[in-house]
Amino acid sequence: MVDLIEKGKLHVAAGCGRIKEHIIERGEGSWVYTNEEKLLDFTCGIGVTNLGHCHPRITKAAQEQVGTLVHGQCSIGFTRPYVELIEKLLQVMPDPSLDSFFFLNSGSEAVENAIKVARKSSGKTHGNIICMQGSYHGRTYGASALTKSKTIYAEQVGNGMPGIYTTPFPYAHQMGLPQSTSEEELVKHCLFQLEMLLAQQSAPVDTAAIILEPVLGEGGYVPAPTSFLHGLRKICDDNNIMLILDEVQSGFGRTGKYFAVEHSGVRPDILVIAKGIANGFPLSAIVTRKELTDKMPKGSLGGTYSGNAISCAAGVECANVMKEEQILDNVNARSVELFTALKQLQDDHETKDFIADVRGLGLMIGVEFVSSTKHPIPSAVIKNSTPDNIGAKVQKKCLEKGLMLLTTSAFDVIRFIPPLTISKEEMELGCKIFKESVREVVKQE
Repeated sequence: MVDLIEKGKLHVAAGCGRIKEHIIERGEGSWVYTNEEKLLDFTCGIGVTNLGHCHPRITKAAQEQVGTLVHGQCSIGFTRPYVELIEKLLQVMPDPSLDSFFFLNSGSEAVENAIKVARKSSGKTHGNIICMQGSYHGRTYGASALTKSKTIYAEQVGNGMPGIYTTPFPYAHQMGLPQSTSEEELVKHCLFQLEMLLAQQSAPVDTAAIILEPVLGEGGYVPAPTSFLHGLRKICDDNNIMLILDEVQSGFGRTGKYFAVEHSGVRPDILVIAKGIANGFPLSAIVTRKELTDKMPKGSLGGTYSGNAISCAAGVECANVMKEEQILDNVNARSVELFTALKQLQDDHETKDFIADVRGLGLMIGVEFVSSTKHPIPSAVIKNSTPDNIGAKVQKKCLEKGLMLLTTSAFDVIRFIPPLTISKEEMELGCKIFKESVREVVKQE
């Protein structure tokens, strides 16, 4: 085992960071087993194994598909799992206008294809794309140009895709405003800045789409206010601009509804989905109106492994499990417990001076520590996950106690992404470990 770890250190690309050098042997439900220990997993492969590791029904569906058809190239014909998955997803789309699907492998691929569809179908072939400050849309060359959560994703590799503009997202700390700034004021400021961008930098006739996450993921787990999303919808409608919503991380029950945009009722022109769609099998999709995809030339959408039959079969069973095992009910019940525990920690006399914010939706929750609010320009002063950050110290302490958590954003934030199937007892254990870890860290500060 030591030999395997040493080979990994030597031969796995160093650009991939890890929180610990160990071998992950297997996973079951809310737990992963390494060569050394059993760990409660509050990371879910960054929101991928939403229904727990190796869910028996999903495993069985994939195993059966392996014996029937492993891969049927999407350009040659339809496969049964591909079309069956569309049937399932049509029932849960946040708007009935979303009726045309194309499956791919990863979130980044889906984002880049969404841009292709937006530019072609809008008639703005070389149209600019507006993204949000703090956004994350992937690490591939085109997607990284849309990613504004941290510079590391595109550092020293060039600017990527041209025609990208950035507008503020209503997150007070990121805007250099006091935490107490009202949501109304934040939204008003951000919508004004977007209007100014369209007036000064990228004219509406030259702007194909606005893309955003309804909950910032790598940007710090910050939900977009409902009024902001409605404001974006109106600006897009008034200026013939496509609204692309990236629900790669926030979709499939993560926020307590099937899709996070359902909290606002806003209609996207294009929806980008991945991660929880197939519980660990590589699968993503863009979903839009058929009238838009009908404008795409034959062959303009494709990919060798796009819509792989095994991944789609897993996706079909994920949809069945979501409905039949009442997953959303569990998410909302466990969310109350997690928020309650974190808010208690925020209000506790021993720790309240170290926790700046607790925010999120469902089981997509971020805890921001005060070490980042003390610095007006975080990237110039602190680095996410450095040893000096409270969050990094808490993460390390939790791992020592058997709980896996991840940090996120340019700020000092820990994110909670537990399985949507997590039990009450497992949630209590995770909260207990986190509370103990925070208290032990702050005593040393």
